Amino acid sequence: MKIFFATDIHGSEVCWKKFLNSAAFYNVDMVILGGDVTGKVMVPIVQHTGYWQVVLSGETHRLESEAEVAAIETQIRNRGYYPTRLVPDELAELNEEDGSIDRRFTAEMISTLDRWLDMADSKLRGGDIPCIVNGGNDDTFDIDAVVEASPCVTFAEGKVVDLEGFSLCSMGYTNPTPWDTFREAPEEDLAKRIDNVVSQVPDMGRAIFNFHAPPYGSGLDEAPALDANLRPMHGGAVMKPVGSTAVRDAIVRHQPMLSIHGHIHESRGIKKLGRTLAINPGSVYADGVLQGAVIDLNSKKGKVAKYILVNG
Repeated sequence: MKIFFATDIHGSEVCWKKFLNSAAFYNVDMVILGGDVTGKVMVPIVQHTGYWQVVLSGETHRLESEAEVAAIETQIRNRGYYPTRLVPDELAELNEEDGSIDRRFTAEMISTLDRWLDMADSKLRGGDIPCIVNGGNDDTFDIDAVVEASPCVTFAEGKVVDLEGFSLCSMGYTNPTPWDTFREAPEEDLAKRIDNVVSQVPDMGRAIFNFHAPPYGSGLDEAPALDANLRPMHGGAVMKPVGSTAVRDAIVRHQPMLSIHGHIHESRGIKKLGRTLAINPGSVYADGVLQGAVIDLNSKKGKVAKYILVNG
């Protein structure tokens, strides 16, 4: 059985399309997206009399036609943002105090996710090619019910999913970050969450840990060290491990066959932790490039036969 694993696309529509196309491109049996599926930013496109106006990357664009608006919406979506058409009065009424910004952002995010799931249904032949999606620390809990309702995509959070005799154990939570994101918790809580899902595994020798946080100190969790103002020190040249000790301890204790991770975009790589093969394919979603791993599992022997990091 051959799988394609990617993670951390953060709302990039071009990366989502590449993820769906990976099934045919790499001739795999299933595709898995490890977390941080949705975006973080809403970009207003303001309609005036006879034209639209949008600020993107600090540059103001005046758009004279529907075709121009559609073209810049595509640019915005591919960067992982949500284009939002508004009239000036609607924009003026949005504010943080009454929660209207959050409500509009959530509506745009869910609308996009619904459209993405429809794409999956079409690209993956109505579920003939299994597609598994997990949440990540940056994904709000609003997405859970939406993905759960999809007829062709399996939401994996906190579950053990059978993959033709292999057990995929998934957890999207991470250890605390400086940004206080949605799915993060202290290490002792992560350990409990891991124990809850791992306890359902019938054969640890055929287990795959799909934990969004990489194991601490593994080389798959190196991120730029930040100063007190959350700015990278020395231009990002100083790196430090920021992964989860609970994830590391679980891998060392249980020694699953395979452990797949994300979260730390800069730490693309493959490591061995005892008998466990651990992979973080990394992420450069902002460039429209999808990084991933193609992993060939030997069902008879219950082990990883071949693996390779890919991008495109």
